[in-house]
Amino acid sequence: MPEKQNVEWKSKWKDEYLEWICGFANAQGGKIYIGCDDNGNVTGLKNTHKLLEDIPNKIRNAMNIVVDVNLLGDNGKEYIEIIVPPYPVAISCKGVYYYRSGSTMQTLSGLELESFILRKRGASWDNMPLPGFTIDDIDDELVKKFKGLAVNKGRIDKSVLLESKEDLMEKLCLTNAGCYTNAAMLLFSKNPDKWQLGAYTKIGFFETDADLRYQDEIHGSILEQIDKIIEVLHLKYMKAIISYEGIQRIERYFVPDDALREALLNALCHKQYESCTPIQISVYEDRLYIANCGKLPENWTVENLMSKHASKPYNPAIANAFYLAGFIESWGRGIEKICQACEEDGSPAPVYTVHPGDIMIRFTASKDRVLRIFADKVTDRVTDRVTDRVTESEQELLTLLIEDPAYTYVTLAKKLGVSRKTVSLKIKSLKGKGILQRIGSDTKGYWKINNE
Repeated sequence: MPEKQNVEWKSKWKDEYLEWICGFANAQGGKIYIGCDDNGNVTGLKNTHKLLEDIPNKIRNAMNIVVDVNLLGDNGKEYIEIIVPPYPVAISCKGVYYYRSGSTMQTLSGLELESFILRKRGASWDNMPLPGFTIDDIDDELVKKFKGLAVNKGRIDKSVLLESKEDLMEKLCLTNAGCYTNAAMLLFSKNPDKWQLGAYTKIGFFETDADLRYQDEIHGSILEQIDKIIEVLHLKYMKAIISYEGIQRIERYFVPDDALREALLNALCHKQYESCTPIQISVYEDRLYIANCGKLPENWTVENLMSKHASKPYNPAIANAFYLAGFIESWGRGIEKICQACEEDGSPAPVYTVHPGDIMIRFTASKDRVLRIFADKVTDRVTDRVTDRVTESEQELLTLLIEDPAYTYVTLAKKLGVSRKTVSLKIKSLKGKGILQRIGSDTKGYWKINNE
């Protein structure tokens, strides 16, 4: 029988196995068999009676815990079974904390150790008190905005609109030990950076993995970051493929809006803010990554994440506020909604990558959504048909109208660096050649290039 997550086979006893026992105790428990080869075949021990006395004493002295140590036999060969139960409190082995993850043993330190001890105590970082953060640091406008969102969603009673912000913090369970919590700060402070490093979102556009072209940072309350992030992504980082149904303008980005919003909310809600590392959004021409310092619930895999699962937020107080504001559901359907939005939009399914210290989601553009490739093909086709009939400056104007058929005279003049009158003359010339026509009104219509 091969080794698995909570079973280890060892040919003889070594004191270093105390670390494995500690790791089992801190995780889901497990068993160690002494006197067996790597396949679980019994090889036997000669000193079993001494080990039956020594092992419990060494475990007690190193960890101050009690485990079952049993003598077993098989075909006249004796071996030892050590049964380690899962402990509800954090266990250290000679002052060092170990944790069994999969089939490996991890040494916990720093952020991971702090987070682990909090979880063992039934606490979470977002519920920890933040001394020095007072009611005066809670922004009245943010409180008003939250109340409006929650009442409109029907998740709190209208009477809350008349309550003080002190009462609201109590009802949201954002107080602890007489102080307001980290969650209260992230949700209702205009400037969380004053209290917590890395409480913002970083966005960058990459030509290649090594070529960052430009970047932005989105700061402020996490209640407001979501809309700011999407606005900046749409205005500066992601160009939409524009089409028309009649005179209705249709904009389609390569990441569906519902999927993008849900993925960003997941990152804001489940991030390990104590890591002091911002959420990082990397945008390329044909793909987008959202990475944040976070971790899956214990014993979860990517398969668990992608299948139906219970809601287990890393920051329950933040998740509760997001739910009341109508940002998220409370049933662990975030991943399902992201995948469903991509499927309905005809976009590739997102791909999740889970590292020891972070979780990343990748959205990939379908071929018809990569704007530069799409625009180049259209430009080439238009050029082939009309190049012998237009001037170079008229071709520049046509290229801009391929980018966005709704560009106004003012916008075209600004982009071409010419006067509005010059643009008007070029358009008049192109219309006279039968190459350009106006569809709809001057204010709500668009330009159509007749390239046939």
